[in-house]
Amino acid sequence: MEERTAGSSPSGGSRTGRNLPAAIAVGVGLGALVIATLYTIKELFLVVVVAAVGIGVVEMTRAFASRGIRVPVVPVLVSMAAMQAGAYWGGPAWLLGVFVVSVFVVLIWRMFTGGDGEGEQGQGAAGRTAGYVRDATGSVFLLVYPPLLAGFVALLLAPGDGRDRVIVFIAVTVASDIGGYVAGVLFGRHQLTVISPKKTWEGLAGSVVACTLVGGWLVTWLLDGQIWQGALIGALGAVLATVGDLIESMIKRDLGIKDLGTILPGHGGLMDRLDSLVTTLVPVWLLMALFF
Repeated sequence: MEERTAGSSPSGGSRTGRNLPAAIAVGVGLGALVIATLYTIKELFLVVVVAAVGIGVVEMTRAFASRGIRVPVVPVLVSMAAMQAGAYWGGPAWLLGVFVVSVFVVLIWRMFTGGDGEGEQGQGAAGRTAGYVRDATGSVFLLVYPPLLAGFVALLLAPGDGRDRVIVFIAVTVASDIGGYVAGVLFGRHQLTVISPKKTWEGLAGSVVACTLVGGWLVTWLLDGQIWQGALIGALGAVLATVGDLIESMIKRDLGIKDLGTILPGHGGLMDRLDSLVTTLVPVWLLMALFF
């Protein structure tokens, strides 16, 4: 989440340049959907994950296409769903195995279609081979970010206490956004990095404090863990959520776009919300596997 320093000029619907009421409404709606599916039938939550990540993948493929990078969206989407299923029912080995197979699938797919769905008829050998390395690299990148990383949601969900693990993970990441946003608006003075000029050191501190508190509370309440375990998960989550935001900012700057989509009022695209989640997932899953 982007935060605006206290001295920045307002734009849009609020001093932060965002439609805050719409953003809050969307956030509450998404939270209700997550809780409703997570605590009824776990597999329904996986369907929500697949849908959200799938939309994010489509947003990324369109953004890549704006710079001439052709990614075969169909095999990437199928691979993403297969990785979720493999991780949930088979574990880490299946997640890795499906990913490796998917890499070969997209490389072969691009070899025969040119990455845009065109078959061998209508384009010569030169047309099919031109930009192969560029498109193949982009395709493999989109198999990792976000599909492979998102596969760790299924790994979090699979154990008996998986629902609570997922709630801790999501709550910590959301706390990072909220803590950074509030602290950045109220106290932000010192720019964190030129990659994302709106981010401040004060905002990062707010993220760390919020995540540490939320992590310590939820881990002791939901997982019967120790406060220090939750605080560690929270602090790591705050740092990695910020890194995820910066990675997304780098991608958008390189592609020359402001947002990856417009599907969520007040937020942008799905990937603009998933960026901090996917980068936080793997370390949080690892710590929870070690602790619990």
